[in-house]
Formats: sequence, C-alpha cells, structure tokens
Amino acid sequence: MLSVAPAGNDDRAPLDVLGVGFGPSNLALAIALRETPHPQSGIRFYERHPRFSWHGGMLLKDATMQVHFLKDLVTLRNPRSEFTFLTYLQNRGRLVDFINHKALYPSRVEFHDYLAWAADALTDRVSYGQEVRRIDPVAAPDGPSRLDVRLGTPGSRDAEHVVRRTRNVVLAPGLRPSLPEGVAESERIWHSSGLLGRLENLPSGAPLRFTVVGAGQSAAEVTAHLHERFPQGQVRAVFAGYGYSPADDSPFANRIFDPVAVDDFHRSSHSVREMLIDRHRNTNYSVVDNELITELYRIWYQEKVTTEERLLIDHTSCLIDVEEPSGGPLSLTFESLTTGEKRSLESDYLVYATGYRPVSPDDLLSPGLLGLCKRDITGRLRVDRDYRIQMEDGVRCGIYLQGATEHTHGLSSTLLSNTAVRAGEIADSLLRHL
Repeated sequence: MLSVAPAGNDDRAPLDVLGVGFGPSNLALAIALRETPHPQSGIRFYERHPRFSWHGGMLLKDATMQVHFLKDLVTLRNPRSEFTFLTYLQNRGRLVDFINHKALYPSRVEFHDYLAWAADALTDRVSYGQEVRRIDPVAAPDGPSRLDVRLGTPGSRDAEHVVRRTRNVVLAPGLRPSLPEGVAESERIWHSSGLLGRLENLPSGAPLRFTVVGAGQSAAEVTAHLHERFPQGQVRAVFAGYGYSPADDSPFANRIFDPVAVDDFHRSSHSVREMLIDRHRNTNYSVVDNELITELYRIWYQEKVTTEERLLIDHTSCLIDVEEPSGGPLSLTFESLTTGEKRSLESDYLVYATGYRPVSPDDLLSPGLLGLCKRDITGRLRVDRDYRIQMEDGVRCGIYLQGATEHTHGLSSTLLSNTAVRAGEIADSLLRHL
C-alpha cells in the first residue's frame, strides 16, 4: 500500500515513489498511480523545467503527431479514464469539431495542450524547477531498502543539496539534444530543439541564409518551416543520403510498437533483439513522413522551374568545418561523400537537427549504486519486464526506467506509442513490491 509521507529532507518519512522528470512518461505514471485504490501521499515527482513542457521549441504550427490520438496517456490502459484525449476534447469544447475533422493524428500544438491539461490536474504531486543531481543507496545491515535523492536548482552549483529519501525511484529524465562531437551552440549555431525561441527576434522579411544539417523528421520540418517563415531567405538542407527516407508506418510494421511486441522482444535473445531493431529502424530513426517529403520535393522542383531557388538540397554531403567570425556570417566547409570535393560557403545561421539522446541512468546513479546493478554480457543494465533494474541480492529498493531500455524492451522505449501500458505495468509492479 502507498503510505503517507510528508515533503521534506532526509529526516522525514521516506516516499514510496519518487519520479525523476515529469514529461509524458512520468505524467502517465502519475495518472496510473492516481487511478489505483490506494492512498496517494507517498508519491512525488521532480522536474527540472519551471513548468510542464514537451518539445516546446518545435511546436511548429503545421506539425502533426506521428502516433494515433488513441495512443494517449491512458486509453490503451484504461479507456474509461478521465484523462483520455477524448475527455480533453470534450473539456475544451472541440469533440464534435475534431470528429468532423476526420483526423487520426492531431497537431503537435494540440497534443501538447492535452498533455499540459493533464499535468495541470496533478500539480500537487510535482515539484517544478528541481533537478535530480545524484541518487545514492542508504546503507543497512541487511542490504539497502531506501534511496537518497539529492536535488538542486537547475543551472546552479549549490553546495547544499535537498535530500529526499524514497523506497523506489522511477527515472524518466527524457531526452537531451544531441550535437556532433566538438560542436557547441552559439548565437548563430543552434540545435533544432530550441528553434522557435531562437527565431523570435529575427525579422521574417530579412533575406537570411539558413543551413539545416540532418535527414530525419525534425530536419525536414525545420527546413519547411524556415522556407515558409522567411520568404526572402534561403534554406540549404544537408544530409549524407540522396534524399529524405520515408518512415515505414504501414500497419504490419507498426506492430513493432504494440504492447505485446514488448513481451516478444524482452524474451528474445540478444541477437534477435539486435535484428529486430535493425530491421525496423526505419519506423523511427532518420525517417520522414512521406507527405512532407513530397511537399519539399514539390517546392524544390517548382523553384528550379522558376529559377528562384530558395530551397537548396546538398545530398551525399557532410559538414566538416565551421568558422564563426565575430559579428559576421558563418563560413561552412562541406565535403562530397562521393567525390571528396570540398567547397566553402557562407550562412547566417546553422541548425543541427541531429536528434536526441536518452539520459543514461549512469548520469544519475552514484558509483556505489551502479555497483549494485546487474549488467548483461554487453555491459548494459539488466532490466526486468516490469522496467525494474535487476539488483544484487539483498537490495530491496527499486529503480525503474522509462527510457534507456531499447536494448531490453524494444523501439517503443522512448516513444509515446506504449506510454499508457508501460505506466500501468510500472504502477502494478510498484504496488506489488510495496
């Protein structure tokens, strides 16, 4: 049973569940725990952002979700929940309008509003503006049964840490922007995750030159958005292949994201897991919606016809050098992958749409705690089917992962597709162990 535990430092009663991060994954878990018939006060989530946000820098007005609206926070687990996307639409007065729209994939802006709507109902369980710095085991004669979670203010170097003690931790710190080695953001060099904030002060009528590096959905969306937003500007897309690759969203391929597929993946051998990820990588990685590919090609071709080329495509190319002189445009050097030819050009801004990386548990768990975690033959964490890290004998505290489990649970590890079911499985496991 989930017990009552007041907020406070390490001299207070321990929490039953402490969640690291409050994005969609732990938001879904908070709802799943709320919908259990047990007392709820022993639960707390800590989020480093000052308020709920989900890819806020990429809420482009024309971008749509890539998952069905029924794959929301709860429906696949509990269709009767008060937190379904359909209930949200009814609450917002748009249910009939959405039905008439005949859309299976809502806009990203609308889905973000749905997530924020759900998060607003759970503000009593989350502390915003609190960053988890380190998680330590609490020593005990018969083995650790508690964890100490050290918290700080994001961006600060506080010498004093607030410590919360807990029986279980659920890690869902989300994804972090990934940049090529040696690249750092600057006034003119950005990661796509912060695009809208970066564009706020740029005049849309300026003849600016943008270069976008990347071949996935974000790269294509950024390219299309910049081309439309700056009608006097020029956008250059750079990627290693001949063109954008379409995402495989066919019905049979999409079964890789089914809840039952997690069972199949988890029970499979290491070699089979690697084969499945490799074979179905084109459902998620470095792929683009076919409609967007077609639209970008239409724009590119039409501009060749009119000889007013603002969308430039540099295929089979890579960016090998960037110089950023003070007060001037960037000097970029590209290399052709087919001929080896190098050429330089100027660009006012450079956008890396180079994806994200999951935050590793190794970044949060102390060395002493990591030493209690079991690992497989490749050195990666062993994770049970209920997303609980396998620990050495005698360890009774629980560490659960939402994300960083692709090697054990498959491609849906960091995606919305299986969020509702995964949250329910973790909630059930927490209750069993408590």
